Amino acid sequence: MALDLSTTDYFSDDSLIQDPYPYYEFAREQGPVWCEPVRGAFVVTGYEELCTIFRDLDAYSSCNGFAGPFHELPKEPGSDDLTGLINKHRDKFAFHENLVTFDPPTHTAHRGLMMRLLTPKRLQENEEFMWRLADDQIDGFAAAERCDFVADYAQPFSLLVIADLLGVPEEDRPLLRQRILANSPAGSIGQPPPANPLAYLEEFFIPYVEARRQGPRDDVLTQMARATFPDGTMPEVIEVVRAAVILFAGGQGTSARFQVGILQLLAEQPELQRELRRDPGRIPDFVEEALRWSSPTKISFRMARKTTTLAGVQIPAGGTLMLMLSAADRDPRRFECPAEFRVDRPDSRQHIAFGRGVHSCPGGPLARAEGRITTERILARLDDIRVSEAEHGRPDARRWSYTPSYILRGLEALHLEFTTSRSL
Repeated sequence: MALDLSTTDYFSDDSLIQDPYPYYEFAREQGPVWCEPVRGAFVVTGYEELCTIFRDLDAYSSCNGFAGPFHELPKEPGSDDLTGLINKHRDKFAFHENLVTFDPPTHTAHRGLMMRLLTPKRLQENEEFMWRLADDQIDGFAAAERCDFVADYAQPFSLLVIADLLGVPEEDRPLLRQRILANSPAGSIGQPPPANPLAYLEEFFIPYVEARRQGPRDDVLTQMARATFPDGTMPEVIEVVRAAVILFAGGQGTSARFQVGILQLLAEQPELQRELRRDPGRIPDFVEEALRWSSPTKISFRMARKTTTLAGVQIPAGGTLMLMLSAADRDPRRFECPAEFRVDRPDSRQHIAFGRGVHSCPGGPLARAEGRITTERILARLDDIRVSEAEHGRPDARRWSYTPSYILRGLEALHLEFTTSRSL
């Protein structure tokens, strides 16, 4: 029986975890902004409309950036500007202590603190580490001519890249990986996110920052511990830690999913593999098109501070907006034949996989570098990369298992087979 998308709950229907794109297209058919009837949230699939929301900080708050439609403000009669109410009840929202839900001017100061952890010098050093790490990871499975790319490459690679960026001592990295594996939820749908799912990472990083403030060393952790707000004031230890932790969480989880998506694409398209091997200079364009075509982040959220109108639809003060990034990146008003994957697409870099404006992902350059280096080294080291039919079925009947999350999209496993006839 066909799914009735007009009454489907995006947040609890498992079929949309496996394939959300029919829902995106149905929502688009209702208009670039549509009030879905189940939760009463305003679904935004239009590219220009999303860009408008990202830019208009006066009309839209990020307070519910991760909370979605699971939390509403208490009603106050006669009020059409809820800025004061949002500030009063901000601590009721998930991630309320993290900059992803902050609004300016608080967001401005904390983002400035994070950017002090992402200096050009540090990013360059980190990229040099990535090249060595990529080959080290491939060495671990190349001889077997098969792997689960999620467990054998993407997850450890992304974790070690961000651990290196933040200066986690090499001897402590196995413990960090153990904590992540022990605390990473299997995922859930239909439920609000926990208030602070990254508390275990904060506990891991707090001792580093405290120790480096008491006894500075010539290392990255000391630079992190001594980072100041843009106005020169010294943040509290926990404020530095939270800036590092959200960078770590995004860099480790989202980036890993993106790399898996890249290999899924390559493994399903042998000719694409050959094209990129013949001309590696096209790999950066391939990475951008991969971000546009299937972003690892499906949606984000905003709350209307005041009653406003967008694309002819009135949104009441306090209304939840579902920003469907993956749908907007397939908006035919913005991208020609958007469902087609085109490495030579001239405007693919205009995607909004990393958002826009003040809340654009600060780790975007890092994710791009990881995708580029992973693609280049995998194609240089492995030939005839293909999906394991024993694990995932024939090409016309694939069996994929995606993380049960309404925010993120990524495979739980990607079993590949290949040959290693090329030069190692």
